[in-house]
Amino acid sequence: MTNLQKRTLTSLVALPLSIFFIVKGGYFLLFFLIFILFAGMHELFNVFKKTRTKLILSLLLILSLYSIYYLAQNEPILLYFIIVISVSTDVGGYVFGKIFKWKKLSKISPKKTISGVFGSYFCSIISFVIFNNFYTLGRDEFVWVIIFSTVAQAGDLTVSYFKRKEKVKDTGKILPGHGGIFDRIDGLMFVAILAFILVQLS
Repeated sequence: MTNLQKRTLTSLVALPLSIFFIVKGGYFLLFFLIFILFAGMHELFNVFKKTRTKLILSLLLILSLYSIYYLAQNEPILLYFIIVISVSTDVGGYVFGKIFKWKKLSKISPKKTISGVFGSYFCSIISFVIFNNFYTLGRDEFVWVIIFSTVAQAGDLTVSYFKRKEKVKDTGKILPGHGGIFDRIDGLMFVAILAFILVQLS
């Protein structure tokens, strides 16, 4: 089985499960986030060696999971919005990067390409248009699509930077085809924290 096939099968199982826990909210979401927390911390202390890296990624993980829980309780539509943008950013980057093998984006993450960046924005915009048909967000949110997608890509590169510093390819094997927890939610972590800060400032 190819990596793409593994990635697809894992997504078909993990994505619906994640949506179920997030939409159900309450204790369902709480237990789900606690599971992610323990799985993520397990990855951190088994894969990374540098104390500084462990502290930074631990803090990011805790803050992002708290942000997700807070948004689920107070701003559920915003939470759905940032999840859709984060997922479509990741999918767009992966698909366009595979199909249009253009110039490499950065030495930090050799697999990231300029075409992948365009794909991330393209899929995010398409997802926003579809999402907006179900939840009217208004015109201003189009700007936030670009901002959130950019932050998600920056988050991906940031975690890739820490992995590259310690010569780590994947943070784990819990998600076949994807890697570990951090490999899957790296972009979302940063977007969730940003969304939480914006809500507090509004």
